[in-house]
Amino acid sequence: MNRTWILPGILAAALAAGCNADPTQGYTTASQFRTDVQTVAVPIFRREAGEFRRNIEIRLTEAIIKHIEAQTPYKVVDRSRADTLLEGTLRWARIRPLSFDPRTGMAREVQVRLCVDFIWKDLREPGKVFAERKNFRVAADYIPQCPFSEDFFLGSEDAINKLGQRIVEQLAQPW
Repeated sequence: MNRTWILPGILAAALAAGCNADPTQGYTTASQFRTDVQTVAVPIFRREAGEFRRNIEIRLTEAIIKHIEAQTPYKVVDRSRADTLLEGTLRWARIRPLSFDPRTGMAREVQVRLCVDFIWKDLREPGKVFAERKNFRVAADYIPQCPFSEDFFLGSEDAINKLGQRIVEQLAQPW
């Protein structure tokens, strides 16, 4: 009898025994996303009236679509063909200096903070909501001084991608 296969066989049996289709009953290899949804429509997020940063809502919508396509089994399609609708509003985008250069008084490090409201609803069953969040926030830092010389556009790109990622994480089923 070949003993080199005993240990891998025991490990495989132990791993298979620890996995379960129901995540509340242990580990699972099942998808964390809904199986009854195949398509999502994502219209351009709206901007609150007091937010004047140009194209930030378009950049956010593009980031969300890219994360949905890359990390979920869903396909982003036009609203007329979609099972579900993910829509939202960018409430505000703010910058806040984190540290200052004592010689010049200029900001050495700046934080970009974004806040959105969003809702993910079923278009097949009116009134059915899968996820809804209010005041959903994310922050990212950038350095405006030399040698980096990052501006708001570059600094906000990290915050927008983080927000897109976190919104897509909310599309997963609760555990």
